[in-house]
Amino acid sequence: MALSEAYADSFTVTTTEYSITNESTTIASRTDDGLYQVFLDLNALQSGDTYVIRIYEKVQSGTTQRVVQSWTVSGVQADPIWASPHLQLMHGWDITLQKTGGTNRTIDWSVRKVA
Repeated sequence: MALSEAYADSFTVTTTEYSITNESTTIASRTDDGLYQVFLDLNALQSGDTYVIRIYEKVQSGTTQRVVQSWTVSGVQADPIWASPHLQLMHGWDITLQKTGGTNRTIDWSVRKVA
């Protein structure tokens, strides 16, 4: 199986939920099937910062996109590279990041795919 970087960039996270695969505040509905893992460089987080990471997916292609998993990270990170578990995504998925407290920070990110 081939490993690839499906999406990668950096952006400044604000209080508006940001689609990292769409690179905008418009939530995407990706349908490129694969086994995905998200990597975030949270080195910039400081005391008082709180960020929420969400992964969305549809159970079936014609159903509603909903949160599969979400995580909250706060403050200075002892391990600054955050990695999600591998998820099988296919019907209408997205990955988002949102600041819920603290300062806007620029975050580098990568979405990696096994297919």
